[in-house]
Amino acid sequence: MLGAIAGDIIGSPYEYLGFKEKGFPLFSERSCFTDDTVLTVAVADAMLHNLDFAQTLKAYGRRYPDAGYGGSFYNWMLSDTLEPYKSWGNGCAMRTSPIGFLLDDESTILRTARKCSAVTHNHSEGIKGSQAVSIGIFLARQGNSKEIIRQEIFRWFGYNLQPHMGEIQPTYRFTITCQGTVPPAFIAFLDSTDYESAVRNAVSLGGDADTLACIAGALAEAYYKEIPAQIINETRKRLPQDFLDIIDEFYDVMKKKNTD
Repeated sequence: MLGAIAGDIIGSPYEYLGFKEKGFPLFSERSCFTDDTVLTVAVADAMLHNLDFAQTLKAYGRRYPDAGYGGSFYNWMLSDTLEPYKSWGNGCAMRTSPIGFLLDDESTILRTARKCSAVTHNHSEGIKGSQAVSIGIFLARQGNSKEIIRQEIFRWFGYNLQPHMGEIQPTYRFTITCQGTVPPAFIAFLDSTDYESAVRNAVSLGGDADTLACIAGALAEAYYKEIPAQIINETRKRLPQDFLDIIDEFYDVMKKKNTD
């Protein structure tokens, strides 16, 4: 989960810039959490405490209204309705990493990712992106090879993950669609050697940098099993205490799960 949040913060200064470099400072005064972090924490809170996804997402959004939400989500979170708005934007995929970490069988993960996505993004592409990220994290933390992850994501969701960074990075452009964000984020992870390189790959695509790095960072955490201490420290310094409380509870649950 911190892998997703750190990716969001690291990518935040480079959104909308078409940034294509890997040798950038990981943190600066402009590095801050965005809606990706707010809603990831909201999903974790909902799962840890058996809360309603829609109500929890609305509550967190209203508590942090200036985090950079998309227009449709922003209008939804301030409205009285709980009806979804059939979006295929990447906002549903970037918030689902807790699902892939906390759940332990594929059918439950798929069902929960669908439920989490469909409270807002009930378009088939939005649901597919959310499920792919959740299943990818599950496969990674189970110790599967990158080749198995690549094959399984294609088999389940039809995403072509065969291209490498060098093939997609030169022509990749900013998009907020799930179908335009989730596969490149997977490729950024698959072409990495550790957590940091996965996030640098994602930012260097020159797209929706914080969301690409959020997804790639979550996958990298699940696969590599660690995040450098400096990145963790810099990330935690930029988070409010209520987020840290949920994050710490999340890792307590994960630790207990891994020792049972």
